[in-house]
Amino acid sequence: MTESLLQVAYKAIDDKRAEDIVVLNMQNISLLADYFIICHGNSDRQIQAIAREVQEKAYEQGFDVKRVEGFDSARWVLVDLGDVVVHIFHKDERVFYNLERLWGDAPQLDAPTIEL
Repeated sequence: MTESLLQVAYKAIDDKRAEDIVVLNMQNISLLADYFIICHGNSDRQIQAIAREVQEKAYEQGFDVKRVEGFDSARWVLVDLGDVVVHIFHKDERVFYNLERLWGDAPQLDAPTIEL
């Protein structure tokens, strides 16, 4: 079930042309989620469109959206889907926070095929 949620979220992100999509396997590393998806957009509107698409596609497939943070400011939007947490950054914010480095011990999954 987590794998299908991951694929739904990834496809929604990719459909809205998010850039530099990274999927981190957080199992055995963090209690927050099994997977983090990190990506960025180049405008507030694009970031909000990506976040909306993730929520809509999750709902369509019967998944719950637990929480959305940062949507209005659109600098770093977090979409909590439970086992999958999506981080959608504005390009400049992504460089500043550098979650990939922060969670550097988490294995990255190959995208876009996402082999689980």
